[in-house]
Amino acid sequence: MRITVDGDACPGISIIENIAKKYSLELIVYSDIHHVIRLNYGEVKIVDSGFQSVDMHVMNNSKKNDVVISQDYGVAAICLGKGAFVLNPKGYSYTNENIDRMLHERHISQKIRQSGGRTTNPKKRTKEDDLRLEKNLIRVIECNL
Repeated sequence: MRITVDGDACPGISIIENIAKKYSLELIVYSDIHHVIRLNYGEVKIVDSGFQSVDMHVMNNSKKNDVVISQDYGVAAICLGKGAFVLNPKGYSYTNENIDRMLHERHISQKIRQSGGRTTNPKKRTKEDDLRLEKNLIRVIECNL
């Protein structure tokens, strides 16, 4: 088991890093050349900038039983199909039972925006989000080691 992170726009990297170190798990954070991420534990892999370049590296390099952290539903869907455990940076679990609904909702929101409509912005990150990420990441690791 290892932890792979879609590092572009991923708050909570320090939480993920601390947990990876605690459990001695390999940690890989993918980022494009426009972001600067420094870790005390784990590895940052810099990829070219471009449409979904980080997403493609995360998806292509995820394996069964990896823990993948990404806010992208498409990345989550592909990684779930490979047998990975996938969490949102706010700690919510993507599962085979909820990913279809999330992809459908993303599609509907995209159609609304394309037709000139507006959708709500994501809520600001809270302390509860940090606690949920920590709790659920530890749960996934301990239940599957």
